[in-house]
Amino acid sequence: MASLLKLFFSILATTLLATSQLANSGDPDILSDFILPPDLPEPDEHFFTFNGTRGIFDATRPTSFKIAKASLAEFPSLEAELLLVARGVLEVGLVDSANRLYTQTLQSGDMFVFPKGLVHYQSNVGRNTAVAFSAFGSASAGTVSLPTALFGSGIDDDVLAKGFKTDEDTVRGLEAGLAPPMKY
Repeated sequence: MASLLKLFFSILATTLLATSQLANSGDPDILSDFILPPDLPEPDEHFFTFNGTRGIFDATRPTSFKIAKASLAEFPSLEAELLLVARGVLEVGLVDSANRLYTQTLQSGDMFVFPKGLVHYQSNVGRNTAVAFSAFGSASAGTVSLPTALFGSGIDDDVLAKGFKTDEDTVRGLEAGLAPPMKY
């Protein structure tokens, strides 16, 4: 009986150990702004853009089924946030940690990737309403609005004035001009 209990607890311990290792698995943290394929020495704005699905939101009904794949092979920059433009025209951009700005004008069906943790923006540059969908590579991606975080968080005006090399009146003007924070 003792050897049977020993075997049972041994199997139980092994199962729990295997299960706990599976429960703790996940993607490793990215140690750079983005990961380049070996054959691409330097990225440009096209590295972050995929337009292989352009036209999928056209008014005409397709006559056949077609797959448009956007996997790592077709879109090597896939990382943290994916923006898909469903209607309209958006200008998008991001700034990497070396302060390089990458911008692109997207049309309906275009996709753009914003690497994790980089400052980025989207702006409607078309004449009509734009509609876009975002997908995040995290269950709790979180967002930080830089204007609100800097000028609406209670950081002392003197500290902000010194940090931005301006005066406190300018800082107070920026604080007064903030819109209420968006709710997600």
